[in-house]
Amino acid sequence: MAITLMNPSGLVEVGAYHQVSIASGSKLVFVAGQVAWDADGVAVGSDLAAQVEQCYLNVGTALAAAGASFDDVAKLNVHVVDWTPDKMPQLMEGITRAATKLGVTAAPPATLLGVAALDVPEHLVEIEATAVLD
Repeated sequence: MAITLMNPSGLVEVGAYHQVSIASGSKLVFVAGQVAWDADGVAVGSDLAAQVEQCYLNVGTALAAAGASFDDVAKLNVHVVDWTPDKMPQLMEGITRAATKLGVTAAPPATLLGVAALDVPEHLVEIEATAVLD
């Protein structure tokens, strides 16, 4: 595997992700920000948890097309409209549901950013990924 995840001594251990990923592979996969659209471009879910789940499933589909999986992800970026800390349970619920469906446990480094808006008003979250393959 081309990715090793770790939490270095001296940094807080966050349960939702690891602080560092070490990439030893040579093929990079960049997945564009995925929103809660199905394959037909229809919005899935009107709440944050449902949209996060669909975004993760879409990232999983994109990774698989490149011959990768969430185990190969070195970094995630998550953009949430009007983010406030009280939305964290909904975010984690969506991640947990998607991880269960995808059969993954990897928790790569992630950045969570609150944004004013996304491409269309019904989208509440967008997730992009960078993966590394051998």
